[in-house]
Amino acid sequence: MLKNIHHIAIICSQYEVSKAFYTEVLGLEILQETFRAERDSYKLDLGLNGQYMVELFSFPTPPIRPSHPEAVGLRHLAFEVEDIEKMRDYLTSKNIEVEPIRTDELTGKKFTFISDPDLLPIEFYEE
Repeated sequence: MLKNIHHIAIICSQYEVSKAFYTEVLGLEILQETFRAERDSYKLDLGLNGQYMVELFSFPTPPIRPSHPEAVGLRHLAFEVEDIEKMRDYLTSKNIEVEPIRTDELTGKKFTFISDPDLLPIEFYEE
């Protein structure tokens, strides 16, 4: 039976750009980086607070992911934050466009979205 989410896999188009975004901007920790010569591909294992969370993959010519309008499949990656305004200010200081902060009408909690370098929607949700 299910116990927890093990990891999320993301395929990027520009490995070094996405690696910098997820590690330097979002602050995920590099757990392991592997180059797979037979695939001309990197696999970067990333963690948050010591917990394995994201696999970042590169491939030579991945197809573009449709995002707008909303496409079938995984919609977005969401991170819990303590202070949504502080997160917005931090992201803005890194020259990242942040959507206006909204309030979830079901929970009353604040949230906002950004896009990663490949336009994958990333949500920040205040708990």
